Amino acid sequence: MASAPDDGMEDFQVDRTRISVARLTDEDDAVEYWLSPPVEERLRALELLRRTFYGDTSASEGLQRVLEVAQLKLR
Repeated sequence: MASAPDDGMEDFQVDRTRISVARLTDEDDAVEYWLSPPVEERLRALELLRRTFYGDTSASEGLQRVLEVAQLKLR
């Protein structure tokens, strides 16, 4: 496995003071939360979530595109 690029992700820390437990029926403030930090910080958080979920795999280098041509049958 290739080493992760030096993009500052290893310096990313979770602000545990912003974590809370809530019911699914409670009012949601997720939109306001994600719109409050600068775009660069949001993208870094998104990349952290992606790496946490999928890991550092070869797919993180880019996915291969596949195209299949289907023939249309005339009636």
